[in-house]
Amino acid sequence: GAMVLCLSPAWASRVPSETSPGAWSLLLSRGVSFQAGGHSTLETFAPPRRANYVTGTFATGGPESGWVGELARDLDCPTGGSVPLAHRLEDTLVTRWVLAARAALPVPPTLAFVLGAGVDLPAEPVAPGVRVVRLVDPQGQESLVQEEVGAFLGGTAMEPYSQVVVRPAGWRWRGTGARSTHGKAEGAAVAQAVGARLRGLREEDSVLLEALMPTARLPAPPPRSPAPRLPVALRICTLVCRSWGDRPQLCQVACGVGRAEAPVRHGAALPQGLDSSLQQWGVVASGQRQALATRLRGAAEAAMAALLAAEAELSPQQRGGARAHTDLLGVDFLLACVDDALELVALSANSQRCLETCLLAEAMGRAVGEPHGDLPRLLAEALLHRAQCHLVEGKDILLIGAGGVSKSFVWEAARDYGLRIHLVESDPQHFAAGLVETFLPYDSREHRRDEEHAERVTELVRSRGLRPHACLSYWDDCVVLAALVCQRLGLRGSSPAAVRVAKQKSRTHQHLQRCRRGRPPPAAFAVPCRRLRSHGDVERAAGAVPFPAVAKLEFGAGGVGVRLVENPGQCHAHAARLWRDLRDDADHPGIGLGWGNAMLLMEYVPGTEHDVDLVVFQGRLLGAWVSDNGPTRLPAFLETAACLPSCLPTDRQAQLVRAALQCCLACGLRDGVFNVELKLAPSGPRLLEINPRMGGFYLRDWIREVYGPDLLLAAVLVALGLPPVLPARPLPRAHLAGVMCLGSEHGVALGGKDGGGGGGLAALRGLQERGLVRLNRLFEEPAGAGEYEEPCLSVACQGATRAEACLRLLGLCQALGIDSPRYPVEHFLSHFK
Repeated sequence: GAMVLCLSPAWASRVPSETSPGAWSLLLSRGVSFQAGGHSTLETFAPPRRANYVTGTFATGGPESGWVGELARDLDCPTGGSVPLAHRLEDTLVTRWVLAARAALPVPPTLAFVLGAGVDLPAEPVAPGVRVVRLVDPQGQESLVQEEVGAFLGGTAMEPYSQVVVRPAGWRWRGTGARSTHGKAEGAAVAQAVGARLRGLREEDSVLLEALMPTARLPAPPPRSPAPRLPVALRICTLVCRSWGDRPQLCQVACGVGRAEAPVRHGAALPQGLDSSLQQWGVVASGQRQALATRLRGAAEAAMAALLAAEAELSPQQRGGARAHTDLLGVDFLLACVDDALELVALSANSQRCLETCLLAEAMGRAVGEPHGDLPRLLAEALLHRAQCHLVEGKDILLIGAGGVSKSFVWEAARDYGLRIHLVESDPQHFAAGLVETFLPYDSREHRRDEEHAERVTELVRSRGLRPHACLSYWDDCVVLAALVCQRLGLRGSSPAAVRVAKQKSRTHQHLQRCRRGRPPPAAFAVPCRRLRSHGDVERAAGAVPFPAVAKLEFGAGGVGVRLVENPGQCHAHAARLWRDLRDDADHPGIGLGWGNAMLLMEYVPGTEHDVDLVVFQGRLLGAWVSDNGPTRLPAFLETAACLPSCLPTDRQAQLVRAALQCCLACGLRDGVFNVELKLAPSGPRLLEINPRMGGFYLRDWIREVYGPDLLLAAVLVALGLPPVLPARPLPRAHLAGVMCLGSEHGVALGGKDGGGGGGLAALRGLQERGLVRLNRLFEEPAGAGEYEEPCLSVACQGATRAEACLRLLGLCQALGIDSPRYPVEHFLSHFK
C-alpha cells in the first residue's frame, strides 16, 4: 500500500509545487498497488495521490525512458535518479575516474581522449591508472595521439598485459558492443583504431584505450575430461543502494561467466552466485572466499560513496532537479591478479543493468526452491525511508525540555530533517534558544505541578499562534509534562497515566505485579520493591524485600544515588545521606529531583545488565536493539562500559526484547520510542526500569552507526502518526565498544574541557575527526561529586568484530591514562564475550 507503480504517462500529471517555487508536484490518478501476499490491484485515485518519492527507469534505450524522465524532472519530492544522472553513471570514463580518484579502487589502465571541455571531469583530472588527453581537433593532432598511444603501450602500467581494447565511451555507447581488441605489440594498428574512433567523436563522448585485464588464473583441480580447457572471464556485478543516513549498502551480488577473449556483458549469460563462482575458480578455502566477499562489500560501498559525493557537487540543473539523487546503482568488478595477489578491479558503474541481473538471479533461485532473498525488502526499505524523511520536512514539533549537552544532536538532526522545533525550556539562557524556530521559556522544574504546567504551556503555545503537528520530549524530567500537553492539544502520544506509571519506578513494578495474564505474564519480569519516604518506610520495606537490595531514587536518572545495601542499617545510612544532600532540582539538575527525593528499595537481581531500545506503533513492535553494559562499580551502580551489538545469542536477546515489550504494553505505552533497562538472570529477564523516551547517553548515536536507523526520526514519525520504516532484519555493519569517563578518575588525563592539562580530550577530538573514535559528551563539566557523580564522556572504538573493537579501545585507554588500577578498563571489557 505504500508503493504504487505507474505504467503510463496518462496516469500522472505535473502541477506547480505549492512549497518549492520553480519545482513540480507529481499527482497520480491511476496506479498498480501491492498488498501483502503478492496481490496487486489497478486502482483509480480520486482525488489524485501526491507522490512523496519517485523513481523509475531513467536509463536510455527503453520505450518508457522518455516519459519517465520527463515526469520525474524538477520535482519537489525526492527523486531516485534522473536522466542526466543516469547518463553520468553510464559514462565509463566519468565513473572510472571517480572510482580511481575518489574511491581509491584499482581500475584497468586507461588512456582516454576527449574533445575540448567535453566529458564532465575536472579541468586537470588526475587519477591512478587513468590518463585523460583533451584534443582541440582530432584531425589535426594525429601526432599527439600516436605519441600518447605509444607511451601508454610502452608504459609500466601495461607491462603485465598483452592485449588492449579500443572503444568509444559515453552514455550513448553503453551496451552497443562497439570495440576492437589488439595485441599490445601492434602499435600502429592500435593508433589507427584510436584515430578511426576519434573521427566521429562528439563532445560528450570519449575514446578509451584500456588494458584487457584477464580474470585471475588460479590453481584448479585436475580436469575430469582430457579435452582442452578454454580460458574464461568472470564479471562480478554488485547492486548498491543508498540506505539509512545516506550510507551505501550492498544489496546483492551476481556473477557472469564468458569467453576470455570477449567481454562478459550483462544479459548475455545467466547469473550465478559469488561463492560458487569463486569455488569454480579454485578458491577452495571457505575463509578465503568469505574474505573476498567482505572485500567486495567494502569496495562496492566505497564506490557508491565516491559516486554520491561527486554527484553532490553537481548543480540542480546537472542533476535533473534539486531533489534528484541516485539511490540505486550497480558497480561491475573483475577478479584479477595484480602482483601475484587477487585484486578486485572496478570496471564501471551503471544505473540499471546490475539491477536486472540481480533480479534475474533472485527469480532463478526461487525456481529451485530457494527462499525469497533480501533484495526486494532492502530496496523497499531504502526507498520508503527516503519518502518518510520527505514527509517530516517542514513539520512543526513542540519539544518539551532541551536537556543538556548530551542532547545537542537534536538541534543538528532537526536542521537536517527540515523540522521546525518550538522549544519549551526552563532555562531562559539555554544554548538551544538560538537553534530553534520558537523559544518558549517556561519554568517547569517543579514537576509535582505538571498538571498546572501543562495548562500554562498549552496557553503559551496557543497565544503564539502555534499549531504543532506533534509534541514529544527526549528529556527524562519532562516526559509526563509532554504527555499532558499532547493530551490537551489533541496530539498523538502515550497517555499521561501510562507515562506516570513508567516514570515512577516502584509504581512500575507494583503495577506489573498485578498484570498476571499472558504466558508468561508481565508480573514475571517485575522485582519486589517498596517506596521509601521516611526511615519508618525502611523498616517496613526490609520485611518485604530480601537483602542484598538496591536503594535508589524513585524518579532518578543517570544512575545517581543508586547503591547496593547489604542490610537495613546500610539502607538507613544511605537514605539519610541522600535525603540530606539531594533535596530538590537545584542540588543536582537533571536527575529527577523536580519530582521529589523519594527512594525505593528493590531486590538485587544477579546477572548481566542490558538496554533494550524499542520502537512501538499502535502496540506493534517495529524495531528493537539490544546493547550490553559492563560490570558496575559496586556498591554504586554507575555504568562503566558498553557494547553494541549484544554478545548474547539471539534467543537470549529475544527474551529481553519480548520482556521489554510486554512491560511497556502492560504499562499502557503503545506509541513511541522507549528505553528499557533489564537484567538477564539465569532464569530470564528481570526489569530494572522503563524510560518512556528515547535512550540517552550514546544509544541513539551507536544504533545509528551500527544499524542505520535514527531513533530520533522514529520518535518524530510515531508522534506524527506514521509507522516508521525500519529494517525487518537488521544486520550490524560493525561492532562498537565504549567506556565511560569520570571527572574524578580521568579529569587529569583528559585535561579539562579546553584540552589543557593531560591533553587527552584534545587527542580524542583529533581521533574523532579522523573517524577513529566516537565521542559522546554527556556533560560540559563533571556532574556531581563522590557517590553522586555522573559520567562526563563516553569514548568508543569500532571494529569489524567485537574483539577488535575492544582491543582498540583498551589500547587507546591505556595510552591516554583512562585505564588504571582504580578504573580497570580491561576488566570492564572482559565481560563482552
